[in-house]
Amino acid sequence: MSVQSQIRRKTAPEIRARKGGDPIVMLTSYHAHTASLVDRYCDVILVGDSLGNVMHGFETTVPVTLEMMILQGHAVMRGSQHALVVVDMPFGSYEASKEQAFHSAARILKETHCGAVKLEGGVRMAETIAFLTERGIPVMGHIGLTPQSINTLGTFRAQGREEGSWEPIEADARAVADAGAFSVVVEAVAEPLGRKITEAIPIPTIGIGASAACDGQVLVLEDMLGLSPRVPKFVKRFGNLGPGIEEAIKGYAEEVRSRAFPGPEHVYGMKSKV
Repeated sequence: MSVQSQIRRKTAPEIRARKGGDPIVMLTSYHAHTASLVDRYCDVILVGDSLGNVMHGFETTVPVTLEMMILQGHAVMRGSQHALVVVDMPFGSYEASKEQAFHSAARILKETHCGAVKLEGGVRMAETIAFLTERGIPVMGHIGLTPQSINTLGTFRAQGREEGSWEPIEADARAVADAGAFSVVVEAVAEPLGRKITEAIPIPTIGIGASAACDGQVLVLEDMLGLSPRVPKFVKRFGNLGPGIEEAIKGYAEEVRSRAFPGPEHVYGMKSKV
């Protein structure tokens, strides 16, 4: 006879069912102690490959390894009890083939006990997302600005701010949803585009520099606490180190749920025609 735990975590299907409902609150965490704080207020904890920047001082997320993600994912699982924990698949761990992606994702789930993985890419990764979800691995997508592609993008800049540039991003959103992802992060896109994507696809959108109309929001914890020396436009500082950390997380959660964050100053408008 199996013994059921009294503490039950949120699941990917439960987050999927939040489409159009109460806003989903999501923050990053890489440590057991911060995870225990974030867990009190957030629906989803992302063990992001941004740990490469935050913890290791890398200029990009590209150097992050699968072993690094598993190690920190395990720490976050030990520190949290209620939130769905999603672990990023790092650059080079899933792009070569859908089989490579399955082996990497299976390692993450088996070794961390997390509830889902996240990977970047839309149309180009749709076959891989479908392959994973058909084999029991919940996948969160990530479109718009995809930091792992920085070496081809050349710069971290908002997407979809020029007329006629929306269709590829919209196609990415549709492809991720059709492939079976339970939600999708939409990063650094023009506000009207973030709003349109949210209205158009049947899975929850998690905005980061997108739109207050998204089904949820995510930020890097260290960015919103004011620990990072440079932050993107879409970051709002909610607090400082020390006793203020929990108040900052609480304030962030309240503003996401009331749709007070992001405000107009944290999203991107369309560029005016010359």
